[in-house]
Amino acid sequence: MCINSGKYDGLNYEQAVDAIAADLKAKGLGDKQVQFRLRDWGISRQRYWGCPIPIIHCPTCGDVPVPDEQLPVVLPEGVVPDGAGSPLAKMPEFYACACPKCGGKAKRETDTMDTFVESSWYYARYASPNCATGMVDKDAAQQWLPVDQYIGGIEHAILHLLYARFFHKLMRDAGVFSPLPISPQREEEQSPPLPSGEGWGGGSKTFDEPFKNLITQGMVVAPTFYREGEGGKKLWINPAEVDVETDAKGRPIGAKLRSDGRPVIIGGTEKMSKSKNNGVDPQAIIDAYGADTARLFIMFAAPPDQQLEWSDSGVEGAYRFLRRIWNFANTYSPKGSNQDLTVSWGDAAQSIKDQRREIHSALKQANYDFGKHQFNTVVSACMKILNALEKDAGEGKGQERNNDCLFVSAEGFSILLRLLSPIAPHITHALWKECEYGDDILAAPWPQMDEAALVQDEIELVIQVNGKLRGSLRVAKDADKATLEQLALAHEAVQKLLAGGQVKKIIVVPGRLINVVI
Repeated sequence: MCINSGKYDGLNYEQAVDAIAADLKAKGLGDKQVQFRLRDWGISRQRYWGCPIPIIHCPTCGDVPVPDEQLPVVLPEGVVPDGAGSPLAKMPEFYACACPKCGGKAKRETDTMDTFVESSWYYARYASPNCATGMVDKDAAQQWLPVDQYIGGIEHAILHLLYARFFHKLMRDAGVFSPLPISPQREEEQSPPLPSGEGWGGGSKTFDEPFKNLITQGMVVAPTFYREGEGGKKLWINPAEVDVETDAKGRPIGAKLRSDGRPVIIGGTEKMSKSKNNGVDPQAIIDAYGADTARLFIMFAAPPDQQLEWSDSGVEGAYRFLRRIWNFANTYSPKGSNQDLTVSWGDAAQSIKDQRREIHSALKQANYDFGKHQFNTVVSACMKILNALEKDAGEGKGQERNNDCLFVSAEGFSILLRLLSPIAPHITHALWKECEYGDDILAAPWPQMDEAALVQDEIELVIQVNGKLRGSLRVAKDADKATLEQLALAHEAVQKLLAGGQVKKIIVVPGRLINVVI
């Protein structure tokens, strides 16, 4: 049966499936069933460092739970797994114990659960950091759950989400927390939700689901290098140990191991992994450039849901941008007190109004992009704001800056710092205090776009002659067609090319260009 056959027109997908299932059942050809199977990988995949199972095996009493006062069961330290079974099963000092019921000799369970098990419910535990009497505190869970935003890699898209949903529903049904809807008060405190249909879980408002929205982050990839060992086995070499030679266009043409100067083979660009030995130690970047640089590069290199290709030059570019911010603050000293200056925008210079429009236009875009989790374009907006601030400061260098300049500089820099603070918290916190905006940038209100700043009294139109760019013209926003034609004909470039000739026609594209055909 085909849903599009016409018989099921007017039904949505679920209704159509139900109708088809009913028809099949009536004809004895089939029935609708739901199949669900939770894999036991979280238990059968043994690892020493997994969560201990709090059970004691007694030959007399059977399987006995570890008493609450003896929890948690702590793994012994200094264990070196040899790959031949569980190391805990070879440690009498761990498994030998007394039965909590009869006091006789017993054996502690030596199997452990995979780390997926703990991570399947710790989102709820984070809401109850001070709870010492159970898994979670019910009142805290009621206040904070469900999780507003889940972010995970593609390897979490099945297993972790499946286990987390299983644990969540288990805890709900077991009464660990109450399956109540979010209170109206908390609903008002929520940030604006994502548009309907976006995210995983459909924006659940109850405890039926653990997470309201899902972002599946892209993987971080990096180049690989190796040498061939015995039997053709690849011996992978970390990129930090390799010097790469590139051509004039920056493409790699050769590589050598730094320690011996001998060539290594350039492999493909692949997901960072231990098996390919192509991971990058963030500590090396932090030591050289600071944590803010590492954070900024990761946020700017790609949208969070797309693949990110690691680039040393990109890290250096992020560092240069932060230095520009620092240098601007120290060179032009924007002060928070300047935001209290009285400014008459009607009398302000057009360049100052244009600068403020650029800043608030970038702020408008950044606020939208934050809501869409497009952090790379948020960084782009911060770069546009800094460009606008530097341009005004550079043009006014050596001159006394009036109230309008001081106000826009202080306002624009405060917007820049607040937009960038979630991405580069350390430098923005330091400059926020240094520039006297306040003691703590985290306590500052989020910047709001000023609609009045986006209003344009004048616009810039492109001037063309026979379809070729010849210059630009700044005109009043509401100038009529006749006025635009006169201004275009009076333009220096048009006059030069016209040289007494005849104008065949003038094409005006409102808000964009004027094309003089001769």
